[in-house]
Amino acid sequence: MLSRSSCSLVSSIEKFACATQTISSVRHLSLTRTVYAATKSKQVPMSRLEPNKYVNYEKHATTLDIVKKRISQPLTLSEKILYSHADDPKNQKFERGTSYLRLRPDRVAMQDATAQMAVLQFISSGLPNVLCPSTIHCDHLIEAQLGGEQDLKRAKDLNKEVYNFLATAGAKYDIGFWKPGSGIIHQIILENYAFPGLLLIGTDSHTPNGGGLGGLCIGVGGADAVDVMANMPWELKCPKVIGVRLTGQLNGWTSPKDVILKLAGILTVKGGTGAIIEYFGPGVQSISCTGMATICNMGAEIGATTSVFPYNVRMAEYLKATKREDIAKFANEYKDVLLTADEGAKYDRVIDINLSELEPHVNGPFTPDLAHPIDKLGQQAEKNKWPLDIKVGLIGSCTNSSYEDMTRSASIAQQAIDKGIKAKSIFTVTPGSEQIRATIERDGIAEKLRAIGGIVLANACGPCIGQWDRQDIKKGEKNTIISSYNRNFTGRNDANPQTHSFVTSPDLVTAMVLSGDLRFNPLTDSLTAADGSKFKLKPPSGDNLPARGFDPGVDTYQEPPKDGSSLKVDVDPKSTRLQLLEPFQPWDGKDFVDYPILIKIKGKCTADHISAAGPWLKYRGHLDNISNNMFIGAVNEENNEANNIKNRLTNQWGKVPDVARYYKSKNTPWIVVGDENYGEGNTREHAALEPRHLGGRAIIVKSFARIHETNLKKQGLLALTFDNPSDYDKIKPDDKLSLVGLNKLAPNKPVECRIKHADGTIETIKLNHTFNEPQIEWFKAGSALNAMRTYFASRKQ
Repeated sequence: MLSRSSCSLVSSIEKFACATQTISSVRHLSLTRTVYAATKSKQVPMSRLEPNKYVNYEKHATTLDIVKKRISQPLTLSEKILYSHADDPKNQKFERGTSYLRLRPDRVAMQDATAQMAVLQFISSGLPNVLCPSTIHCDHLIEAQLGGEQDLKRAKDLNKEVYNFLATAGAKYDIGFWKPGSGIIHQIILENYAFPGLLLIGTDSHTPNGGGLGGLCIGVGGADAVDVMANMPWELKCPKVIGVRLTGQLNGWTSPKDVILKLAGILTVKGGTGAIIEYFGPGVQSISCTGMATICNMGAEIGATTSVFPYNVRMAEYLKATKREDIAKFANEYKDVLLTADEGAKYDRVIDINLSELEPHVNGPFTPDLAHPIDKLGQQAEKNKWPLDIKVGLIGSCTNSSYEDMTRSASIAQQAIDKGIKAKSIFTVTPGSEQIRATIERDGIAEKLRAIGGIVLANACGPCIGQWDRQDIKKGEKNTIISSYNRNFTGRNDANPQTHSFVTSPDLVTAMVLSGDLRFNPLTDSLTAADGSKFKLKPPSGDNLPARGFDPGVDTYQEPPKDGSSLKVDVDPKSTRLQLLEPFQPWDGKDFVDYPILIKIKGKCTADHISAAGPWLKYRGHLDNISNNMFIGAVNEENNEANNIKNRLTNQWGKVPDVARYYKSKNTPWIVVGDENYGEGNTREHAALEPRHLGGRAIIVKSFARIHETNLKKQGLLALTFDNPSDYDKIKPDDKLSLVGLNKLAPNKPVECRIKHADGTIETIKLNHTFNEPQIEWFKAGSALNAMRTYFASRKQ
């Protein structure tokens, strides 16, 4: 029997799971595997790898029709895809920037670093198998060191325990498993699972890559993935829609990457927060499908919820090339209804970019929104005294490793070969998938890149996420690298805060490593051939798709068995890599009184600052061990240093995780104060789990990045923002903070914060939040997972 308090909590869970907007009561939630069948006779598989799960355009069109009759206005493409996946289209509110949508995504994708925690949370739910098509992709744990083959072999040995855990869990819980070496999650999704009109959530911030195939692919934390895998409606605050009208056509040295580099300069790293970026206009037709994916991928760098292009012939060509022509034919039937914006659809803002006039860009250092047209870069480099010698050039990654990207770079390499010169910088090439690797090897593309000094790395994230055993410089040495990656935060690639990292197209990276100089402009400057003559590079050229078709390479996919219920997933209690999760304590119903400030953070604080990647990735499945990296990159306002804060109980200085652990041992909860766009950069839910695990109860900042704010709520932390941003300056690192009236916490109702200064004086300020009623129940339960676990436990009694 349930106690009175348990019954009360179950009632709260029903609000959490249904939010009064779900079609059926959570008490009738299906615990059997969902059958993804088309509603009419036409059955087109969502993927060649899942022949019994179908694209359901008919159902989505019916749902969308219900919504359109209610709101009576033209819809953007983004709205069509979101609203057609509504859980309760007859009763939900559909208001941009205001209402919370309850959605039914088509599938879930997880990369190996985030999948560990997501799977551990799913195990805690007690469900026998996932109830939504899901996959795990091994791409984050392979360190770039010697070269693809050697690095992959080493990674399989070092990460054997984690890979076995994920493979076994995948087999038991009906999750497809892509083995190490298969490629980067986003490229695998594009090649096998993305399709026009898809709604996918993925536990990686660059999940929007799938927008290049006309789907809404959205980065989330692992707890959100668990909700969807457990057949719960997924909640998303209804995004605004920023339209980007493309005219003209790409030509010469200008590439698809330059569209998003230009847009990042316009919108900045937070300009897309709470919005979907939707591209339209005649210029779209001059961009390949994989080029559109590049643009959507890097939309994460401007804080966008996701990005998307309308269905067009370029997408149909790519679907055919990847053996999914039946989806293209099916999409043609629903192009106007589901897969393009209505005539007269309204955007919250429209930005115009003329592709014919767009210049090649290089963005950086230290932030992806510091945009420089190539003809201005040299001047800025000299003015700011950035290191001019390019130490390393890196092409590939999930952002720019398509066949088109590789062939364009190879066309530049061929010009260098013809003139007898090689790269003056270290030059690395990261294929996005086994299919890309095999195809560029077969077609001689990889050999051309090797001929100028290229080192082909494993089909994995590698240096893009800090998985790079860099040996050419010492840590702390000031230097410049240039890549075709998507992100260039301080220390992101090599853990060296003095590395000036720039992002650009593969074309410019390849050209610039031939000169080795950051000031080199291939549009105007000359190189010196082996015979001493001067020559200028011709603009790159390439093929959108391989004329001979793709070579699939080695088969790296593990299909789950029809029945994996007898399999056992073990976690060794002595493991340093994996750890079963213990539930967080529910809220005790009391106000937070006189809590110390663990750290008042100065300036930018990305998810990388909160929970570093690189060597820490190996602990992603062990919450206690990875918590030793908590806030080690954040700058303390009190002394302008990272990872050095004052313990207010002992008056001794120490490392952030050590002080937090001391507070926890003394039953002293704490609060963090931060600046703008706190938590930007990725879906890393460890950046929320770690503070919760070590005793944090609230994060107070000027503004949050979308994914991180949700992750904090999911883990039972109060995510609060200053009503007046200048109140940030009222708080001193040695103050104590009280959050009062929490028993009356309600949507749209501010929280009172009392600041007790060291001299005993008290100031009161107002804090805002975006919690809705179900999210408040997460806080009360201690976490969203606690709420789910309590509900499922109640069903068994």
